[in-house]
Amino acid sequence: MISMLRRLMNKIKKNNIVSFPTKLTDVEREIEAIVFAAAEPLSVETIESKLSKQTNIQQSLEKLRDFYSNRGINLICISNKWSFRTAVNLSSLMSEQKTVEKKLSRAAIETLAIIVYHQPVTRSEIEEIRGVAFGTNTLEILMELNWVKHEGRKNVPGKPIQYGTTDEFLSHFNLQKLSDLPTVNELDSAGLIDTSSVDASIFGTGKFFKEKQVDKKENIYSDIDEMLSSTLKSDET
Repeated sequence: MISMLRRLMNKIKKNNIVSFPTKLTDVEREIEAIVFAAAEPLSVETIESKLSKQTNIQQSLEKLRDFYSNRGINLICISNKWSFRTAVNLSSLMSEQKTVEKKLSRAAIETLAIIVYHQPVTRSEIEEIRGVAFGTNTLEILMELNWVKHEGRKNVPGKPIQYGTTDEFLSHFNLQKLSDLPTVNELDSAGLIDTSSVDASIFGTGKFFKEKQVDKKENIYSDIDEMLSSTLKSDET
């Protein structure tokens, strides 16, 4: 009798509440399994529709929440929906960063180059310049990288989608603006292309061409300013 009393006293907490081992009922185990197997948080109504018999679901969920409160996974309720989540203090164990390098296919590189220098450009125009059709996912890959985006539709029959580069493309290649890209002469000097077999006009269309023209105008104006300044100085002397 004394030993039984001692065991009972050992189960008494500081708040004088006796703590007996938690045992889940069959319906609570069903709730546990339903929430655990769900791909998304579940509402009380959804859980109730899957049970074999009726019960006080809210009370059972709260009991399960207490049961899992000190475990590696917790039962939580967000916006009246329940789900199991990794304990907050253990979440760092679940994160793993991996850097996966993927090389672009030749088709993707050529497509990107054409879009860069011809934008805005349609799919059929890209294929005409390349001289060959490309796979359906080539443009999608460039768009997933956020280097290429839709640039509206061309005002021709069929209204085909036009493509152009994004700010992310400039940022990734450390460019301030499109006109920072190498010209056909610069590419030739670097030995990357042979200008004798490449039409220079290929590199002089769309936004790239416009920005280059702006740069040329700015250079002309600066040259005129320098010329006028030097003339005024000579007159003063």
